[in-house]
Amino acid sequence: MAVQLNHTIVWCRDKATSAAFLAELLGRPEPKPFGPFLVVELDNAVSLDFYEVARDIARQHYAFLISEEEFDAIYGRIRERGVAHWADPGQSEPNTINRHDGGRGVYFEDPNGHLLEVITRPYGSGG
Repeated sequence: MAVQLNHTIVWCRDKATSAAFLAELLGRPEPKPFGPFLVVELDNAVSLDFYEVARDIARQHYAFLISEEEFDAIYGRIRERGVAHWADPGQSEPNTINRHDGGRGVYFEDPNGHLLEVITRPYGSGG
């Protein structure tokens, strides 16, 4: 068997709010409960398992590779909902996107401050 990422735990203060935020913006099915988690399934058989804690949460970064059509839909939802967004991970270029490697990308925060990113081309793939 090849080594594959199966899931990762996303630490949060409110798993219902956090999982719904990601699922809605990415156009994913409604999160499903599994034990203490709320699970958001991705197309490549990887899941993000939201786990609620009552302590400080270390900020993480999650990047999602999507199609151009999905980018249009997701970026539209980001703007419709008034979600702050940036072209860069340093959050110094607000309200715009990047065009790295001939694709498009944008960064935005989830309700816990995790930095999320959607890109249409993997970094370093040329363009």
